[in-house]
Amino acid sequence: MPQISQLMEVYGSQFFWLLIVIGIIYFGIARNMVPKISKTVDDRQKRISDDLAAAQAGQNKAEQIEADYRASIDDARADAVAKVSEARALATKKNEAAVKRADAAIGKKADEADLALKTAKSNALKEIEAVAAEAAQAIVKTVSGAKVTATDAKKAVKAAF
Repeated sequence: MPQISQLMEVYGSQFFWLLIVIGIIYFGIARNMVPKISKTVDDRQKRISDDLAAAQAGQNKAEQIEADYRASIDDARADAVAKVSEARALATKKNEAAVKRADAAIGKKADEADLALKTAKSNALKEIEAVAAEAAQAIVKTVSGAKVTATDAKKAVKAAF
């Protein structure tokens, strides 16, 4: 193989051109490609940090909105509880007033009924005394044959009651 025998003769020049080509490639990449890649990486990093900042701001805003929502719900709940308490207190007052009116009416009717009962009892006792006096007169007349006056019979019946 003739190429192997010529290797030592061309070795120096090939090594020289290899270094030249590698140097050109290295400096070409360093001068042209690295700044573009660095700029892309920096832009990407800036965009990521801006997006993270925007996301954090959005999350903070959402948390504030949620806190405001919860506060408004709590206020509405407290207001509803207060209104229910007021309504309950008002209903209780109305019921107490109605119960007092009903108690007064029932008391008045009970007093009227008691008075009517006492009057009826008194009238019934008077009628019973009158009937008892007549019956006593009739019994005494029938049993003993003695005549008792109506006044004496009434006195005797009253004394017995």
